[in-house]
Formats: sequence, C-alpha cells, structure tokens
Amino acid sequence: MGLTREEIYKKIEEENVKFIRLQFTDMLGIIKNVEIPFSQLDKALDGVMMFDGSSIEGFVRIEESDMYLVPDFDSFLVLPWTSEKGKVARFICDIYNTDGTPFEGCPRYNLKRNLKRMEELGFSAFNLGTEPEFFLFKMDENMNPTLELNDKGGYFDLAPTDLGENCRRDIVLELEEMGFEIEASHHEVAPGQHEIDFKYSEAVKHCDDIQTFKLVVKTIARKHGLHATFMPKPLFGVNGSGMHANMSLFTEEGNAFFDENGKEQLSDVAYQFTAGILKHAMAFTAITNPIVNSYKRLVPGYEAPSYVAWSSQNRSPLIRVPTSRGVSTRIEVRSVDPAANPYMGMAALLAAGLDGIENKLEVPEPVDRNIYVMDEEERREAGVTDLPATLYDALQELKKNDVMVKALGEHLYEHFIEAKEIEWNMFRTQVHPWEREQYLQTY
Repeated sequence: MGLTREEIYKKIEEENVKFIRLQFTDMLGIIKNVEIPFSQLDKALDGVMMFDGSSIEGFVRIEESDMYLVPDFDSFLVLPWTSEKGKVARFICDIYNTDGTPFEGCPRYNLKRNLKRMEELGFSAFNLGTEPEFFLFKMDENMNPTLELNDKGGYFDLAPTDLGENCRRDIVLELEEMGFEIEASHHEVAPGQHEIDFKYSEAVKHCDDIQTFKLVVKTIARKHGLHATFMPKPLFGVNGSGMHANMSLFTEEGNAFFDENGKEQLSDVAYQFTAGILKHAMAFTAITNPIVNSYKRLVPGYEAPSYVAWSSQNRSPLIRVPTSRGVSTRIEVRSVDPAANPYMGMAALLAAGLDGIENKLEVPEPVDRNIYVMDEEERREAGVTDLPATLYDALQELKKNDVMVKALGEHLYEHFIEAKEIEWNMFRTQVHPWEREQYLQTY
C-alpha cells in the first residue's frame, strides 16, 4: 500500500516542512527540481503542476514546452539535512504531456515501459542492486573542487589513512535516516575513492535511490569541505569508478534465475538473460557508459572490464555470476559506470536480457581465465570481443541495434544520439594538454 494524501500532510506537519521539491531526471541523468511553497502542495498532488520542458536537455522544443509534473506519492521524503526552521521535502515525479499521456522522453517512464514488456513475458519483478563508487577531492578557498585527494588510502583501509571515513560515515547515517538499508561502506582501491552499498530493490525504486544517493553524497561531502564526483575516471593511472549492476528477475514463485537442479544451480532463464546481455553489450555500452570519460575507465589493468565475456570465477569479464544462490541468485554486469542515467541504463540492460529469454539464446562458454593476460589470438579463440574503445564507437554500435533503439523509444533515442554526437565532436576537435606536451616542441 502506498502513502495516502492524508499521511503525506501528517508527515509534513510533524516535520515542519515549508518547501516541496518536485524532482525528476533529465536525459543526461542530471537531477532537476521545481521547488514550490507548501501552499501549492494540493496542486502538485493533483498532478497539475506545470513546468517549461523546453529548457531541459532532451525534452521538447519551445513550441511544445508545457509539461506536467506528476509526483509518485511513495517517493515522498523529508530531506534530513535541511533547516529546522522549515524543512524541505521531495517527491520524485514522472513527466506528462498536457493531454494527460505520459511523456515518452521521461527516462523514468521509459523504464516503466520496459518493465511492462517484462510482465508480458511472465515476470513480476526486476530486482537491482548497484554499487556506485565515487571520489572525494578537496575544495579550494572558493569552494571549487581541486584535484587534491583527501587521503592516500587503499582498498578497505581505515583511519588515519582514510580521511574520508568521517564524511562517509555521515553519508551512511544520513542515508539510514532517509530509510536506506546500507549493507556496507568502505574505501575503494584508489586513493580518495569510496563505495557504499545499499540493499537491492525493485528497478524503479532502485533507480530513484541511486539518484537520491548521489544527491546525499554530494551534499554531505560539501559540508566536509570535499567535492564528491561520480565521474568515471577523474585521475590517470588509478582505478576508475564503476557502478556494478546486480540483476535478477522474479516470478510469483521466486527468483527466476535459480534452479536447484540446473547447471551451477542456474536456470535456463538466467543463462538466456546472460546471453542477451552479451549479445547486446556493444550497443548498450553507449547508454551505460555515456560520456567521453567513461572510455578512459574501460581499459585493461584497472579492474574495469574491457572485454565481452562471462564467468562465475573471475572478475575480468563483463559479466560475473556471484556465488550466492536461492533468493540471492543474480548476474553482475561490471561495465556500468555512475555517469549513466540509471533509468535508461537499467532499461537497456533489461531489454537486452529479455531479448535473450524471448529468443532462447544460447550462452557461450564461460571464460574462467584472467582475460587481461590473454593475448589477442587467445581471446579470439575464446570468442572474446573488446568493448567499444570510445564514445564514438559505442554510438555507432547503438545506431545499428534495433533492440536497444526500441528500449530507449524514438524520442529518447533521437535526442540521446544528437546530444552525444555533439559531445564527441567537442572532444574530438579540442586540443588537449597531452598533445601539447607530446608535440609542441618536437614538431
């Protein structure tokens, strides 16, 4: 049962809420919000609060700009760090057209559309557990981020090496106050890099939680004089930040990936879903790794996958099958990074897996060797292909993949391609410091 209007009003009164944020996510994965005073709440709850969609990346043109924000009552949350004199609460919203139909350029609605396809195939839930990593950098006296790290810690290090520990602890406390179930938090491999893992949940809620998580991390880090970034590869020569996606499908009977009598206790559905992910990996990479910088992370030697393969025994391929079974049976896609729009990224992964199930695709043999030490010929013999090396390469793969184009829908697909080609051309034509260092004196 969801929250009722009465319960929302009661919470607002108890918590002394004065302002309401109507929050949504644009095509690039950036959180946007319209803040309204308490007096406008009824209008917002009725779903008739309008905003100008033409000013949002990937939404609409000027002449069709009016859109409605329709709040999801269950997403109501009082932001604990806001002022005692008058707190701020938020709703996560879906975007609707003025004729009352869902707006096809709304990433959250698009994920729901893909989930309907899943239900038509007999599944009741798509559960996700993600592991978004981030870096903490020091700020300068003007509160602008520097490239100076706040620690020299490594994997699972403790204070005094890990100076980000207090910040991370405050983030965890804040998240728990907001209802997150935190499973672990630790220092990652690179200096200044951190990970906080929260419990898996149903896809739409989990993507909402990823967006809320990013907001909390950035807000609390700033209070510690630190800048938190989810940029995939902010520093050369150290590990980048990933957002490993653990996925499972459920039916009314339970976890559809688990079969007590199956090979490795995995069901046919689990193998078919894995085969679909492998088949479409080249194309969905543009969506799960959507910025120029994403491809600086997907290189050998820094724990991020750069090859299309699967295994239950090692961490170098794209897909790993963790050892847990029963209700926890899942597959982990390790290429995804935290710059991805979670709603679009997870819709693409779901569509890829469902294509595998629908067409009963055969999964190739697992690659249980460390792929990083295999040479090109050995990889070719094992059927291992490379992930796209640049955003440009990934976009070319996306354009020729009908399943992924359909997963995004016409509106999102066209606007995404347009925005990303502009981004690539800006990067391609820029002269970078590396080029000057290499060539200015030599030539």
